[in-house]
Amino acid sequence: MRITVAAAGMLAVALVAGSAACGGSGEPDTTAEPSVTAQSGPPETAAAASPSPSPPPTGTARMGRAPASPTPSKSSSAPPSRPTGKPGPDNTGVPAGTKLKVVTGDQTYSKSNQVLSGLDIRGYVRITGKNVTLRNSIVRGGAERCNASAVISVEGSARIEYTEIRPSNPSPCLDGVRGSNITMVAVDIHGVVDGVKAGDNVLIEHSYIHDLSWFASDPNQGGGSTHNDAVQSFGDRNITLRHNTLLAGRDGNAAWQVTQDDGGTATNLRVENNWLDGGGCTLNFAHKGGPTPMTGIHVVNNRFGRGSSHNCPILISTQTRLSTNSGNVWMDTGEPIPRPQQHD
Repeated sequence: MRITVAAAGMLAVALVAGSAACGGSGEPDTTAEPSVTAQSGPPETAAAASPSPSPPPTGTARMGRAPASPTPSKSSSAPPSRPTGKPGPDNTGVPAGTKLKVVTGDQTYSKSNQVLSGLDIRGYVRITGKNVTLRNSIVRGGAERCNASAVISVEGSARIEYTEIRPSNPSPCLDGVRGSNITMVAVDIHGVVDGVKAGDNVLIEHSYIHDLSWFASDPNQGGGSTHNDAVQSFGDRNITLRHNTLLAGRDGNAAWQVTQDDGGTATNLRVENNWLDGGGCTLNFAHKGGPTPMTGIHVVNNRFGRGSSHNCPILISTQTRLSTNSGNVWMDTGEPIPRPQQHD
């Protein structure tokens, strides 16, 4: 099923932290804060499908398998039902059959509490209003640019759901989403360097971040290659990754890279019931740049692929403590993953 696009219309409207080196050995500090109870059991047992290269943007959005008979067009304004199953191409992004209206050019959404739905935005999005909802839409970005850019930048607060982020012009400086105070549900992000640069108070749930764009030369890395992360944060609090598929790729850095490079205290970080793969080490928690020890990190009931280049599901630095580390298994066998590697 392909999603139809309505007649064109108009609406008024990296910093990349160096990661701790992977691949060493050593035992983690066993000092732990009190455990928390996971909100649900282990994820479904289906193995993760290998990501395939994303097609170039066209006038229609990709979503779902083609049905045996035509599916009636869906209203773009109604909130979708709660997603189920392992997040992937068939249950994230724009629901099949949704009509989209083309919006050309960069957009700034400053009105608080507004709901934006059913849009094919061919430009960059900046959200400055509070409690803005963007759903059932595609955001493609615009002309190639750098300077801490993202396809969607949130400066107020936002809920982004059932939306695909697919840049028309990938570049070594372009991320998917940046900001704080964001809830993301069933979002499909691909073709960017980092999927999400997560600030304080971010929830990413039932989303699919995959096929990140790797570049051999990145101006933010002094000309070195890009450090691709599905999610990256720099000393931020209250971040939860729950029931997502996060694929950094073997050439990537991590599914989630955490440092304190902005000088803040990274705490209340939760990784629960996800499918995770790729990177040098798939989860990489490094205390550098901020207070020590770095604590308040809960890694619970996740399934790990074997695609990390250093055979390293979890890396923690010497001054990092996992408050909870339980129920984490290999995706293919269901056997427990090894203890975290620990070094700087």
